[in-house]
This record gives sequence, C-alpha cells and structure tokens, in this order.
Amino acid sequence: MIYPAIDKLLNIVSSKYELVHIVSIRSKQMHDYKNYQMDEKEYRSSKNIGRAMEELEKGLIKVKAKCDN
Repeated sequence: MIYPAIDKLLNIVSSKYELVHIVSIRSKQMHDYKNYQMDEKEYRSSKNIGRAMEELEKGLIKVKAKCDN
C-alpha cells in the first residue's frame, strides 16, 4: 500500500499530473544533492519518490497556484 495515500495528496495538488511533476522534481533533487527536509530516520519510505510524497503531505513542499493569463 502506498503511503501517503494518493487521495490525501490530491487534496493538496489539483491533479495527478501535477502530483507526478512535483514529486519527480523533488525526488531528483534528493538524489542529486542528498538534500532531505527531515531526518532520514523519520521517513517511512526508503525510496526518494515516497519520501517526496511524505514531504508534500507534511507541508514541507509548498505548491503555488498557477496563474492563467
């Protein structure tokens, strides 16, 4: 089972596509720079994709609304 649940994350972002985009960017940052916003022992997931989702759920990643002009 995926943690955190996708349904909870979709309350934070507007679509599955935006969720994938945000999580992929953050997980790549984690991989490239070894930059984590929590202590590595605090994560439930061992993989960066799951860790990025956990950060999003905990509010450590701020999502800005896109302005349509």
